Amino acid sequence: MSFSRRDFIATSAIGTIGLGLDAQTTTKRDGQASQTRTEAIPNRGKNVIVTKRTGIKTIDDAYQKLLAGADTLDVAIQIGKAQEDDPNDDTVGLGGLPNEDGVVELDSCCMHGPTRRAGSVGGVRGIKNVSLLAKAVMEHTGHVMLVGEGAEKFAKAMGFPQENLLTEESRKTWLLWKENMSDQDWWGPSLADPKYQVPPGTQPPPSMTELYEEKWHRLEERAAALGIPEERRAHAISRVLRPPTGTIHCSVLNAKGEMSGMTTTSGLAWKLAGRLGDSPIIGAGCYTDPDVGSAGATGSGEENIKVVGAHSIIENMRKGMSPKEAGLDVLKRMVRTYEKTPAKLRFISMIYYILRKDGEYAGVSLWSGPKDEPYTFAVHDGNGKGRLEQCVALFEGEDLDFPPAPQGKWFR
Repeated sequence: MSFSRRDFIATSAIGTIGLGLDAQTTTKRDGQASQTRTEAIPNRGKNVIVTKRTGIKTIDDAYQKLLAGADTLDVAIQIGKAQEDDPNDDTVGLGGLPNEDGVVELDSCCMHGPTRRAGSVGGVRGIKNVSLLAKAVMEHTGHVMLVGEGAEKFAKAMGFPQENLLTEESRKTWLLWKENMSDQDWWGPSLADPKYQVPPGTQPPPSMTELYEEKWHRLEERAAALGIPEERRAHAISRVLRPPTGTIHCSVLNAKGEMSGMTTTSGLAWKLAGRLGDSPIIGAGCYTDPDVGSAGATGSGEENIKVVGAHSIIENMRKGMSPKEAGLDVLKRMVRTYEKTPAKLRFISMIYYILRKDGEYAGVSLWSGPKDEPYTFAVHDGNGKGRLEQCVALFEGEDLDFPPAPQGKWFR
């Protein structure tokens, strides 16, 4: 019987797949090869939702739909879409804070565990529900990611409404930033650049605190002149001085063991036009493996891309780590980048949301957050209503989440 090269390749591929299903790997220790096997993670018949703390507003309704048999990805997107639709949530969708040109650009990705599919969009303008658009890419194209003009053209073909996402409130906040802080933009150097030097101390010394207060009062006067309502001025000023990296992630597990994950964002406020963070990157901002678990992130997207955070967490759990251990380990990898310049870590914010196939979950953060409001995440596992739980932090303290200005440009 003849045996062609094509037959050989096909047979080899099937054999490789078989080994993958058994979760076998070969490693070398002291020069000797040894076999290791990772045991399958059991499904314990749990329904669990894990998401960013802002998802607490809609997590109860989403959980009821999960119990009623809704698809896990639809449940995850329901939580993200509610925040995309909310003009008062300036981290996603309508009312999201714009780039430095005053244009709202949105990113999103999703992974559907039951079918092992994924979809992603990035740099999208004029389309509010990019979480649904990412799902449409997954369902109606042969691709995984569409960006910019191409993603917008696809959205139009799919019937997504086009609209101006810059609300009057977010526009005025952008004007406040542009008039007062646009010289402290994201043109660099980056935090990891050896040329960037942290000003003395890991947080502003007393004299700089006085400068901070002086700038705050100056911004208050300008905010009033721009017509920002008094009850919203403090929020707007904080967005100018400490640009948010607003993102929503949600991971969902049902009693059948099916899992999905979704991440959506308007990205880093005042970013360079065209900037993509980790949110649309499969494996960074979101990753779901139905054999293991689902994970996602909010925070400093550039740092998370470099450690491929969500995927790394899943691989850690595949090797036997708990969700908490898996997340803390990836945070430690992030820290290693700055082991020679640890003061820079105060400018990095990161929270991981982790859900394992057996229903165990965790929220882990690089920093614990403000003393009066430590970082939390939302969870619903059927035990009463949805609740907030405190993240397990690698470091105690609050990150300084505003642009890392080069030496000599601190709080200009």
